[in-house]
Amino acid sequence: MFGYVTIDKPEMKIRDYYQYKGYYCGLCHELKDAYGFRGQMTLTYDMTFVVILLTSLYEEGTPLKTRRCAVHPVKKIPILQNAMTRYGADMNVLLTYYHFMDDWQDEKSLLGLSGLHLLHKKAQKIGERYPRQAAAFLRQLKILRALEERQSQDVDAVSGAFGRLMEELFVFRQDRWEDKLREMGFYLGKFIYIMDAFEDLPEDRKKGLYNPLKKLWSQYAAHPEKSEKFFGACGQMLEMMIAKASSAFEQLPCLQEADILRNILYSGVWVKYRKIIKDEDTKGGFYDHGSI
Repeated sequence: MFGYVTIDKPEMKIRDYYQYKGYYCGLCHELKDAYGFRGQMTLTYDMTFVVILLTSLYEEGTPLKTRRCAVHPVKKIPILQNAMTRYGADMNVLLTYYHFMDDWQDEKSLLGLSGLHLLHKKAQKIGERYPRQAAAFLRQLKILRALEERQSQDVDAVSGAFGRLMEELFVFRQDRWEDKLREMGFYLGKFIYIMDAFEDLPEDRKKGLYNPLKKLWSQYAAHPEKSEKFFGACGQMLEMMIAKASSAFEQLPCLQEADILRNILYSGVWVKYRKIIKDEDTKGGFYDHGSI
């Protein structure tokens, strides 16, 4: 479900790109140092955004270091790490653990069961350090699971459950910035959930899996331009979510790395959506009319 909150590289300054890469690699190394190779495999672009956002908001000192890794074994690469990096690593592992739990409970996925065993002790310790976040994650995933089991087509309700999970993650400290961080996390979480459903719809329809956008698609099924109409309706929902998240962001005093954060919020989050639209226009294939 993650991977949508990323950069639009062609629209970035070179300096900003390498700065972003430093945070991304810093999170990767933090995951490896704290949780080993298993933790490193949970790395996401979305959590890198959270790390940069919190670093900017709290003006956290971020020393530049250099490290080697499996991807860069010869030459040391620059990495950026601070207290927010560890928080991001912890939340990354905790969310991945609950994702495995969801996969096992919903689909009896062997991969989910394997992930549960691998990360159980690590997630338990993280939950003890962050009881507020852990409790909220479990509560919202339970609500989300119940809605999905009922095959709910209420997009606002199902995306809202994931949004409330994300808003808790954004709140690193319960201080004067809490309300705006919650607002930002809530709407960004809704965007992620809807975007994931949008991307997965063709495969979900073919396999008969749950997707909250099936009803919306069916409304345009008989229309000669059904893909265009459906894309437009989904695009409006996604634009509303990002507009609200961005509005909350602009009310936070984020100066450090502001250009990187704005690149992600105003352009990077649309990279996947634009690719889907382009594939449909040029190949007529992503939402191939014969396959869904």
